[in-house]
Amino acid sequence: MNNTKSIGQSPWQKAWRRLQANKAAMFSLVLLFIITISCLFAGWLSPWELDEIDWDNMAAAPSLDHWFGTDANGRDLFVRTLQGGQVSLMVGLLATAVSFIIGILYGATAGFYGGKTDALMMRFVDVLYALPFMFFVILLTVYFGRSIWLIFIAIGAVEWLTMARIVRGQTLSIKERSFVDAAKVSGASNFSIISKHIIPNTLGAVIVYTTLTVPQVILFESFLSFLGLGVQEPMTSWGVLIAEGATQMESSPWMLLFPAGFLAATLFCLNFLGDGLRDALDPKE
Repeated sequence: MNNTKSIGQSPWQKAWRRLQANKAAMFSLVLLFIITISCLFAGWLSPWELDEIDWDNMAAAPSLDHWFGTDANGRDLFVRTLQGGQVSLMVGLLATAVSFIIGILYGATAGFYGGKTDALMMRFVDVLYALPFMFFVILLTVYFGRSIWLIFIAIGAVEWLTMARIVRGQTLSIKERSFVDAAKVSGASNFSIISKHIIPNTLGAVIVYTTLTVPQVILFESFLSFLGLGVQEPMTSWGVLIAEGATQMESSPWMLLFPAGFLAATLFCLNFLGDGLRDALDPKE
């Protein structure tokens, strides 16, 4: 019956059916959706503002008034955790989108042309790989100052390198296939072949790697914010909240547990979803 149902379905439809059969991946997808929606509508879920101070509840434990308690300055931790999630998810998605676009175009071009062009382009990637990431971020911070956009630049300038290598490897095998030869014989331009034949056939591996890149980028941002190099007040992120909570861990453990819990749940969901997509797009059967 399963074989009958699969007749006439596209590879993407079959992949979606396999993903639906993966309970861990689907649960992660639903939980990730709930976390994202909660972060987006943080202002509607609580009467407290991001920087509003409750002078009567400084570092107060969770209660009906403050579901996650308050921080050392009396600010509602529930709102700050969800608002911090907006920044962390935004950094993760936008920086990953930058690496997705640059990595695909760069890797597909290098792999398709091959020869000296490929060698030169990939040696440039090797040079960038050799640069220490933290040193690069510190230099940018000192020169340009601290900014949320600087984080996009710093992370995006590093994360596309691995994407480019993956796409190049896929392209080297795809360009030898018969449909690429047919496109060349028909007179299609190199740009048309890369955009219509090469890139679409690399998307399976790229999508899987993208779902694994997002948690890596979020973790990068959290680490930078934990060190004081990332998001600055009045904005906040999970990394900033974790850094603040770590200093109050013994007296006010909720300041660390809630933002750390949201960060850990998001990272686990993205990793489980990535594993599920890998199995769905590249079945072993």
